[in-house]
Amino acid sequence: MFKRIVLLASLLLAQTIAFAGEGREAFERFTQDLRTLDVRFEQSVLDTENSRQGVFYGTFRMKRPDRFRWDYLSPEKRQIIADGRDLWIVEDDLNHVTQYRQSMALKGSPATVLLGEGAIDEQFKVVELGERQGLQWLELLPLDEESDILRILLAFKGNDLTRLELTDQFGQISRFSFFQIQRNLEMPDSDFDYQPPDGWDIFQDYRG
Repeated sequence: MFKRIVLLASLLLAQTIAFAGEGREAFERFTQDLRTLDVRFEQSVLDTENSRQGVFYGTFRMKRPDRFRWDYLSPEKRQIIADGRDLWIVEDDLNHVTQYRQSMALKGSPATVLLGEGAIDEQFKVVELGERQGLQWLELLPLDEESDILRILLAFKGNDLTRLELTDQFGQISRFSFFQIQRNLEMPDSDFDYQPPDGWDIFQDYRG
């Protein structure tokens, strides 16, 4: 379950909208001149009955055009690292890492758009939802019928993306809140490098 949550999360978002609206304006303010992003997050996972199954805390760092990392810090340590070529899912407590071809693992996902790869209207139907809770909301509906994601909700406050909600094909919902948001910090590429420790189990999934 964790891997599915992370891949959907990783997770993270949006790009250009094909029509005018306050959600689009908020998105454009968020993405304008965006080179790097550093945030802390809280993630709640809900089942099909809207019962909370878990809460996770950690950090997300991104460097355009092709690097990011999710570091889950609590209640368990997990990492999802995109180094520009491969995507790594690291499970420290199991001494286990799974290696994916990044271009395939992120194909059709919101992460590619957050990183600035591709136009959103080529991958999603975009719906303006207006203002709720003092935030500007957008809904993304994947055009790919085989997508694991049913819908994505994005919420902006000022220049910042502050909320993200993913609903998957199983009806599971992952809700993210972002805070301590910092833009355009200096981040060397080496911050996104990963080398599995000696003795760990490494599973490679390069299908496609």
